[in-house]
Amino acid sequence: MRPVRASIVVRGRAVEAEQLWYDKTRWASWVDGFGHLVALSEDWPLTGSTLQWDSPPGGSGRNWERVTRYEPRLGQTLEIENERFTGVRRVIFDPGLEETRVTLELTLQPKFPLPPMERLLLRRRVAESLRRTVTRFSVELAAERQFGRRH
Repeated sequence: MRPVRASIVVRGRAVEAEQLWYDKTRWASWVDGFGHLVALSEDWPLTGSTLQWDSPPGGSGRNWERVTRYEPRLGQTLEIENERFTGVRRVIFDPGLEETRVTLELTLQPKFPLPPMERLLLRRRVAESLRRTVTRFSVELAAERQFGRRH
């Protein structure tokens, strides 16, 4: 499947966006489909670190992720897998002077053949999920700036 992307521009420097993006205690508030953390390497988000998480009931189930590339202030690439898919997810921080573009990209490969119509519907669902994630992320980042770190 071709990559699916969603982007949003947030106020501030990439370092602020990056800090929130990699904060495991905050993922449930903005990552669409994230239920709870199962396991996380101590060296997260560095290359080679791993993550296991579960979705809420009816979601993707148990998810495994491994960081294949990490560049401070620029982004991260992960290999991902669950019961139905393998793939690659990337987050890209494109810093400007007073704002940062955050792009989330996902390429999925179904483990089982999908009819063409189901592949099209899958692309649409993935695109909607990525948009919800980056939108919630921007809201969470704005709230953090306005009110300070929330738990």
